[in-house]
Amino acid sequence: MTEEHQGGSRGWTAARKGVWSWLRFTSLRLRLVLVFGLVALTAAVSASGIAYWLNREAVLTRTQDAVLRDFEQEMQNRAGALSEHPTQDELQHTAGQMANSSQRFGVLLVGEDADGDTVYGSSGGLDGFALSDVPESLRTAVNKEQKLTSANKHPYHLYWQRITDDDTPYLVAGTKVIGGGPTGYMLKSLEPEAKDLNSLAWSLGIATALALLGSALLAQALATTVLKPVHRLGVAARRLGEGRLDTRLRVSGTDELADLSRTFNSAAENLEKRVADMAGREQASRRFVADMSHELRTPLTALTAVTEVLEEELEFEGEGGSFDPMVEPAVRLVVSETRRLNDLVENLMEVTRFDAGTARLVLDDVDVADQITACIDARAWLDAVDLDAERGIHARLDPRRLDVILANLIGNALKHGGSPVRVSVARADDEVVIRVRDHGPGIPEDVLPHVFDRFYKASASRPRSEGSGLGLSIALENAHIHGGGITAENSPEGGAVFVLRLPQDPSPPTDEDVGDGDDGGTGGVPDDGSKGKDAKGQV
Repeated sequence: MTEEHQGGSRGWTAARKGVWSWLRFTSLRLRLVLVFGLVALTAAVSASGIAYWLNREAVLTRTQDAVLRDFEQEMQNRAGALSEHPTQDELQHTAGQMANSSQRFGVLLVGEDADGDTVYGSSGGLDGFALSDVPESLRTAVNKEQKLTSANKHPYHLYWQRITDDDTPYLVAGTKVIGGGPTGYMLKSLEPEAKDLNSLAWSLGIATALALLGSALLAQALATTVLKPVHRLGVAARRLGEGRLDTRLRVSGTDELADLSRTFNSAAENLEKRVADMAGREQASRRFVADMSHELRTPLTALTAVTEVLEEELEFEGEGGSFDPMVEPAVRLVVSETRRLNDLVENLMEVTRFDAGTARLVLDDVDVADQITACIDARAWLDAVDLDAERGIHARLDPRRLDVILANLIGNALKHGGSPVRVSVARADDEVVIRVRDHGPGIPEDVLPHVFDRFYKASASRPRSEGSGLGLSIALENAHIHGGGITAENSPEGGAVFVLRLPQDPSPPTDEDVGDGDDGGTGGVPDDGSKGKDAKGQV
């Protein structure tokens, strides 16, 4: 695929993601547009409905009043001039004259001739306006004689009604000639007015649609104006979360969003100051621990030499040694505490390397089973450890750091668990899995989450222990630097189980030739203080 095609594909993917994010109902932009649209649609439909109803009533009322006035006038002038018993020809002639008025409506006249027979006269001839076209309710109202009162001075009145025939609206009206004479009915088509009203309805509908579209565009513009600062705030918050504490927002205006931007900038500035202060304190603390550890190494070297001499004197005490029995316990305490202090200093130096990020791996291809055997044999643990590891499982690891991990895990199991301690090795995918299980009471559930914490004491009533409280923490850091990890749990059969997982080939590869200047030595020895032959006496 060419670069142009790749660029087009990425552009299309980004555009599609943008559209989908815009269309999500949880999108604030979409909700703003919908709210604006609903408000505009409601307002437009209401206004259009009211305008249509008012115009419809005005048009129909104006037409209706004009037609009724003309019909009433024609009834008075022409139908009223007929005799009380007109002939059919007279009715027919008069109906035709009435229909020729300015309003052009159909006319039907109904009367009685001299013989008492009902005669009809229609403006449209025999096939024109007929009595059957007049609603019965209207005919009843027209022929009903009203009582004469002070408010009602005429026995008959003009009545009208709107009807629809074949989807065409009509106005039907009727009245009776006062003082005797024919009854007249009028039929007027309202189709022109209906067409005008339909045109008005279409116009209002188009106006409503345009108002809805305009409101959507306006909502989009307003949403963009409102959400742009919110988007910038979200981007700034993400950058702040990524650690870019110098992120600030450009503030413009005096509205609520501007106040929010100022608040964000103030919070970011305070956070940057606090983080800088904490980083400075942490760096100073690490430097203090490192300097203190380095400074302690010189006097500890001298003390270690002295304690070695004292230790040799204690070993030869039975062969004529000169120690006073009252002094011997103090000498043994000095020897053990000096060794413990030396281990603590080495562990502190190892911790400072991890915290400063200067710890490096020196990788080599090792046989895991041989490495475990060497670790156990060097500390005289062969009688207390049951090893289940076949040879031939190789991995690229740092032998010294693997020895530190194993010494801490096995030494911790021997000290706090119960013999025998079982160590097994297996291969899982691209990992080497080492399990260290003891047969002790297990780890309390409230202690399990803290076994790898520095200086953690399971019992506050016994703050002093033979270890430094850093062994398991250093073991975990050494596993992490390999790209692996350590977990602790209780076995269903009893006892605690520590599971070490290390990749067979750490990735990304580290510099095998570069090591820390102080990375040698005995940093990270077992936390029980055991070393060499002394371990056998303590197991």
